[in-house]
Amino acid sequence: METLKYKVITSKNQYKEYCNALEKLLFLPSKDRNAKDEIALLTLLIEKWDSEHNTFEELDPIQLLHSFIKEHNLKAKDLVDILGVSKGYISDILNYKKGLSKEVIRNLSTYFKVKQEAFNRPYKLTVSENSHLRNASVMNTTKALYTS
Repeated sequence: METLKYKVITSKNQYKEYCNALEKLLFLPSKDRNAKDEIALLTLLIEKWDSEHNTFEELDPIQLLHSFIKEHNLKAKDLVDILGVSKGYISDILNYKKGLSKEVIRNLSTYFKVKQEAFNRPYKLTVSENSHLRNASVMNTTKALYTS
């Protein structure tokens, strides 16, 4: 009997191994039908592990991002290249001053191989324009105070 190439993930090491295999497959210059099937299978197995073992719901999106940065041995400046945004924007995101844009959420979920919902959840910002409000939450809008 032939041994299966991939099985249901049962350990963190196997999970990391499958993530690495998926990453290599995704960056192949051309993909035949077998490679596409392998990508689909690995994605399914990884998502199953994620849904059963990761506690994304307990972390707000920025805490989650910090944990991924640590886990992947990245620095904030690495996110500039990964996401194609400015250093200032990365700093603002990591310090709860700006929210995550749709494009940044898509890029983060692709890079870290998680569902977009992990990053697309509400969290509190520390916006200086709203600091006078108690418990100001995710509000990227600023109220212009005009005097007429």
